[in-house]
Amino acid sequence: MKKLMGAAMLVSLGALAMAARPAQEPGRPDLSWAFPVADKNPPAPSAGESGLKQVPGSAKSYTQAQIDDLFNPPDWFPDEHPAMPAVVAHGGGTAVPACASCHLMNGQGHPESADLAGMTVDYLTAQMADFKSGARKDPVRMSAIGKATSDDDARQAAMWFSSLKPAAWVQVMETDMVPKTYVSAGRMRFAAPGGAMEPIGDRIITVPQDPALAALRDPHSGFIAYVPKGSIAKGQMLVETGGQGKTTPCGICHDDSLDGSGDTPRIAGLHPIYIVRQLHNFQSGASAGNNSDMMTGVVQPLSDEDILDIAAYLGSVKP
Repeated sequence: MKKLMGAAMLVSLGALAMAARPAQEPGRPDLSWAFPVADKNPPAPSAGESGLKQVPGSAKSYTQAQIDDLFNPPDWFPDEHPAMPAVVAHGGGTAVPACASCHLMNGQGHPESADLAGMTVDYLTAQMADFKSGARKDPVRMSAIGKATSDDDARQAAMWFSSLKPAAWVQVMETDMVPKTYVSAGRMRFAAPGGAMEPIGDRIITVPQDPALAALRDPHSGFIAYVPKGSIAKGQMLVETGGQGKTTPCGICHDDSLDGSGDTPRIAGLHPIYIVRQLHNFQSGASAGNNSDMMTGVVQPLSDEDILDIAAYLGSVKP
């Protein structure tokens, strides 16, 4: 039954994904690279080896069906984290999948989700409250999950993720050319078969370091975020100085280390496309909860290029 529910949820998430992508306004670039939507006809996945799967360094083994079970995701390295509350390991009821299915057992997650490792309990519980109330909107996934998650489960999950130590998870690389890519049914971007390349343009293209290990939910295998040349230095200036008065330096609220405190999140080392989504959501009002009034004023002067540059730099900073 859980497998069927997991499959149904994947289908429903795909159907809702279009709602999460902001409408393309005249004169503004397409943001589908930051708000991933599954391609209508993605390449067929490689059949690979049938039977039990393994990842390097783990004594555990799972079938692909077990790995894909949103209510019982694989725990490849159980000795690397504290004991998990039930909501992290198995979800809550039929409407809340296991937190670790998207955010992984290291808490740092896939690019289409969020990095929660080491975030404070205050911040995480505030975000779940905002999803529950509708102040923060994510029609693809978290709005529904937030409404269905009990306050006790939300706090238990927050305490567990806050106990995890963040590490470098995304390698940010400046480039002019990137692999041609597609977005899978699970909304993860992969390099397309054949090895063709294309100009990066005004985009951030994030792909797994090892596509096979990412499909196995391996918490040891991270991601590469390709960014336009020059974007890291421009983002650093905006983050550290506010762009000479254009906006507020990030360290004023997020600490000089950019690791946050209290109900202010860590922004160092996050998935760059997550940063892009959040800053655009503050501009559009889709994120209108915790600290949104402050962030709205900070992001309104920013151009799309500024947001991309900030995201490129923040992703490159080690937490």
